[in-house]
Amino acid sequence: MTDPSTAPMPVLYLSHGAPPLADDVVWASELAKWSADLPLPSSILIVSAHWEEAPLTLAATETVPLVYDFWGFPERYYQVQYAAPGAPELATKVRRLLRSPQHEVHDAPTRGLDHGAYVPLAEMFPAADIPTLQMSMPTLDPPALFYLGRKLQPLRDEGVLIIGSGFTTHNLRLVNLRQSSDSPAPQWSKEFDEWAERAIASSDVDAVIDFLRKAPAATLAHPRTEHFAPLFVSLGASMENLREATSVIDGFWYGLSKRSWQFN
Repeated sequence: MTDPSTAPMPVLYLSHGAPPLADDVVWASELAKWSADLPLPSSILIVSAHWEEAPLTLAATETVPLVYDFWGFPERYYQVQYAAPGAPELATKVRRLLRSPQHEVHDAPTRGLDHGAYVPLAEMFPAADIPTLQMSMPTLDPPALFYLGRKLQPLRDEGVLIIGSGFTTHNLRLVNLRQSSDSPAPQWSKEFDEWAERAIASSDVDAVIDFLRKAPAATLAHPRTEHFAPLFVSLGASMENLREATSVIDGFWYGLSKRSWQFN
């Protein structure tokens, strides 16, 4: 991991995986390599597909127990710990940037990081020594989330790593978990993944925001859009001084696209 430079901190959108991500040697190593190439963050602000709450809410600003928001997994996944320091100073900055007469910012002092946050962070920053704050998604509306990201953009100049954590395709009803994790992806997942890669590579943000009408197989890839929604926050936070978008991780996991981007 390199030291921060004068350039703004990158912004990430990553496909976070279920708790068994830690057992996937390839994917875990991809996340670890990614973080090793990043500047060292002063703190982390993460938006997970697994926390929708309005008005916009900030999770605990001190270390509290994790949220094991999943069911039916072996007991060992409920014993995982990730005691990252809280980020009260970052929370103050976020409130200052987002609060207005029209918009409230609430606090959830007892809510820990959910698996959309701690599962990838445990692979990327295993020492759990970077102050981390989770923020809710107050809506799934793409333009509203994009605008929210724009308001967070100044944090990049203070070394804050903004992460949107979702999944580039996410339809669990059409996934066969009895197959191997590297089994061939279904056509709908491949088509959507290829479209998203092209749209972001060409900086066609308007198309990405309008993905339900513009992307092939959009409603199959995202029958509900909460796992694509964190991307809009990441895009908004990066657009002010976006120099390039890099697809850092690609491929599929149980047929779902794990494509992940870094916005510099």
